[in-house]
Amino acid sequence: MIKLDEGNVLLKPAQRRQVLACFRRALRLAHRLGDLLITISLRRVGKLFELHADVHDPFGKVHCRSRQNDWHTALRDLSRSLCNALHQQRLKVA
Repeated sequence: MIKLDEGNVLLKPAQRRQVLACFRRALRLAHRLGDLLITISLRRVGKLFELHADVHDPFGKVHCRSRQNDWHTALRDLSRSLCNALHQQRLKVA
């Protein structure tokens, strides 16, 4: 399950759908690992957008962070690092 915390960033409904669609691959990897929760927090720090992803599962915790000039780039960077972290977590379990 993915939980999105927008923080101090106002997102339109279409942008919210884009954010959740970007994490589809991570969600599929998460379902393979088992029952877990992915919490994504989005906030603005000065002129930068900062995204945090916390994954809580029975095998451990994973934390990823990205800070970029625009939220699209930060979102892409965070989704890649989250997929890599979940893939490494899956390799440890298998």
